[in-house]
Amino acid sequence: MFSTVLTGAFCGIDSYLVQVEVDVASGLPCMEMIGSLSKEAGEAKERVRVALKNMGYSLPPSHITINFSPADRHKSGTLFDLPAAVGLLLSMGKISGTKTEGILFAGELGLNGEVKAVKGILPIVQRAAASGVKVCVVPQENEEEAAVIDGMCVYGVSHLSQVTEALAPDSQGFEACGILPAGKSRNPGEIQEIAVDFADISGQESVKRAAEIAAAGFHHLLLVGPPGSGKTMIAKRIPSILPPLTYDESIEVSSVYSVSGRLKDGKILASRPFVAPHHTVTGCALVGGGRVPAPGAVSLAHRGVLFLDEMTEFSRYVLDVLRQPLEERKVLITRAYGNIEYPADFMLVAALKKVFSIVIQINDKDVCK
Repeated sequence: MFSTVLTGAFCGIDSYLVQVEVDVASGLPCMEMIGSLSKEAGEAKERVRVALKNMGYSLPPSHITINFSPADRHKSGTLFDLPAAVGLLLSMGKISGTKTEGILFAGELGLNGEVKAVKGILPIVQRAAASGVKVCVVPQENEEEAAVIDGMCVYGVSHLSQVTEALAPDSQGFEACGILPAGKSRNPGEIQEIAVDFADISGQESVKRAAEIAAAGFHHLLLVGPPGSGKTMIAKRIPSILPPLTYDESIEVSSVYSVSGRLKDGKILASRPFVAPHHTVTGCALVGGGRVPAPGAVSLAHRGVLFLDEMTEFSRYVLDVLRQPLEERKVLITRAYGNIEYPADFMLVAALKKVFSIVIQINDKDVCK
């Protein structure tokens, strides 16, 4: 039997919808997953098989093929476990096909059927809403993150049994099973969470004035002074005098944190980020990269402040890789399977102990020689 379930994937902070096609046919008993999957995504077949076994479902002795379309786009992550399990149960006749239409599923499965949090829910749900999808089923830990998207009804589940109960042929849906849609999260631009306040600074009027001017125009700033003069204290408080994030800015910044798995408690960002990498940071960690390119410090500081304390301690190569993000306000990472672009529009604040100046005096007599 053939069935289709909707899910999504992300590339950078751009996302796209994925059709999970499941076919159960006669043949040599096995389960195959195809569609340009990464290692962790391909391992979903074992997680799904064991989770269904521990829930009391016996897989038929058939040839099971699960395809993730479009098959020519690289897919990574563990969010394909839940849609693969739902598609398999649909092909086995355990749940109703009419009840899965127009619903996006995403989540990682534990071996006992537990649904765990995943990365990248925010951009995926945003893309789904733009494509006309009205309902999504996500891990309970990600429901607040997904609920911020306008026009989307979000159901957070903690176990696969909740999904099978709500989608059973004789069930009345999620709400009848006690699973209520997540409440609409507040507009992130309405309240700015301030951990440290610029008003805490005492004295240093000239430096405070310079910081205010820089913040007003989102200009870069260099602080020079002896240790203990307050350079780091002032830099940490600059985000508190920047304008609050608008709704669109908060979604954009939170999408970067979502794909990197850095959203705390599934809550989107309400205040401008402040990122201060150590001077031993590598160029890859600063601008992004890796086997599966992840956002670097410059992208995590998008719409906020990137602070380089003791700038002269950073290597020349690391400082040189900042040139392109400063000019173009984005980072383009090229890999064999495609190009990934991350935003990097940040305010650079650097601090130095002192400036070394070298004065060379030329003797006229020596020049004549």
